[in-house]
Amino acid sequence: MLEFTSPAFDHGARIPRDYGYTERNVNPELRISGSPADATSLALIVDDPDAVEPAGKIWDHWVVWNIDPDRDHIPEGWEPTTAEEGRNDFGETGYGGPNPPDREHTYRFELYALDDDLDLASSATATDVRDAAEGHVLDDARLEGTYAP
Repeated sequence: MLEFTSPAFDHGARIPRDYGYTERNVNPELRISGSPADATSLALIVDDPDAVEPAGKIWDHWVVWNIDPDRDHIPEGWEPTTAEEGRNDFGETGYGGPNPPDREHTYRFELYALDDDLDLASSATATDVRDAAEGHVLDDARLEGTYAP
């Protein structure tokens, strides 16, 4: 069974301030275990479903795909050289940390084990990754944390 955790915060707990967009704006360390033996790649999407009210949509913070399925660790401040990063809703490539405009929000770190690599442009969004991954997901895991302004 695919598992996704972080030594920086427990599932459902507060994400440390350092990882916020207006702070250090680096991703927290993440740990992966239980990738299926037949997985070809992993995909990671970090989003904020609580942004629908203030922003009018789920806000995407980080989109990464074609991660090596043997990877068991994503270091803090990771800049992937063997995976692809897409566009977040800040209009940037890479990680964009929590930045709720109104109140505490819950952030989802979603990991997907896939039976194929995804052939996507570097401008791909979370929607593009989810669409391309449809029918290829072997397992998935979620880590959630909260962040307040």
